[in-house]
Amino acid sequence: MNGYLNKSNFLMVEEGFTTRDLLENLLVELCQASDQQAFFVADLGDIVKKHLRFLKALPRVKPYFPVKCNGSEGVLRLLAELGAGFACTNKAEIARVQSIGVPANKILYSSPCKQVAHIKYAADRGVGLMTFDNEVELSKVARSHPRARMLLGVAAASSSSAHPSLTFGTTLKSCRHLLETAKEQAVEVVGISFHLGSRGLEPQAFAQAVAAAQLAFEMGTELGYHMHLLDIGGGFPGTEDTRARFEEIAAMINSALDLYFPAGCGVEIVARPGRYYVTSAFTFATSVAAVEQAPAEQPGSDGRWDGGTGPPVCPSPPEPSPCSPPEEEPCPDHPSCSTSLRGPPGHAEDRIADGLELPQLQVGDWLIFEDMGAYTIATSSPPGGCPQPQITYAMSRVAWNAVQLCQGKPPQAEADHESACTPLSCGWEMAGTLCVTPRCAPA
Repeated sequence: MNGYLNKSNFLMVEEGFTTRDLLENLLVELCQASDQQAFFVADLGDIVKKHLRFLKALPRVKPYFPVKCNGSEGVLRLLAELGAGFACTNKAEIARVQSIGVPANKILYSSPCKQVAHIKYAADRGVGLMTFDNEVELSKVARSHPRARMLLGVAAASSSSAHPSLTFGTTLKSCRHLLETAKEQAVEVVGISFHLGSRGLEPQAFAQAVAAAQLAFEMGTELGYHMHLLDIGGGFPGTEDTRARFEEIAAMINSALDLYFPAGCGVEIVARPGRYYVTSAFTFATSVAAVEQAPAEQPGSDGRWDGGTGPPVCPSPPEPSPCSPPEEEPCPDHPSCSTSLRGPPGHAEDRIADGLELPQLQVGDWLIFEDMGAYTIATSSPPGGCPQPQITYAMSRVAWNAVQLCQGKPPQAEADHESACTPLSCGWEMAGTLCVTPRCAPA
């Protein structure tokens, strides 16, 4: 093993023990202790499955996980153990991944706008791979980190719903000028980067982005650069209820790469899958702290609740499912009503959802939010002195054995061939099984 993750970092569960089972066990303990603090349950086995799926579908692409998506220690340790790299956007994220032992050559400083102090920190810590898309960023790096290896960010033609002012990356027309400026400042450019985002992974848009990258590669080569790295960004879906399935997107990517950057051309390809890895792995539980009934002439109710920090703010929070205290059986005929959910008072964004049809909630009831792994884990203390929700990490024994196989180690003695064909995750009853030796990214 690489030594990033060991059994003390997670709860080992047996096959058939689901995430829901673990949630109910934790709720029993919290109710007995009269503890109403919110918490996460993280199924690390789900991340293992996603990693193997990624490597199978995109055999030429190395994943670099964006730390800003989920910087929780269990996720970082698992992905480091599996051989993934990390995309960091600031000094704190670089420090976080290096604190668990990730080497500098597995880190991409991917922020398009970098503070000079953070550039100097990256230089001191040996992090050399960075991105730029304008002369200001180029000059900052030239002065503060002259040995950096740079990727030129090219703006990709994304979905029409994306606002132009929110797009990073230079135009193809400006690429030659920036490459010439980098040459004048003795900055080494090693490749091209683009990022379509979750709304832009459409066949035509991606093919256009790869074609533009290939043209930019030719410009760099003409100017004497050794262009050998292509970063295709992220935007891969984290759940199955999306317009395009991951395998369909992967087939589209492989087709474009084979056309413009065929195997054997000497170009290394990386991607930054964030939501893909962690969205479905995390479930969030929080309790109702207060309930306010709307006036009779205004149908519906307004449930205000918080579980210490309340639910994390995410762009589109999923609809929660109510969970009665473990000793109570929910009534199947319980009438539902229009309900609004609010987070803890004092938060700038305390509105969670409006108009949800839920059973009439009482103080102490628990709400369960699934698919909560992306952009929900705060890396700093929340306002108001609220504690961070605790994260309980779980992984099945078969998933742990798959992690060992990724490092070339035989499974543990108690795992036989039959168990090796069972689902890897502690909640994969509906998922496919893994009956082949996984092929894993090199360290």
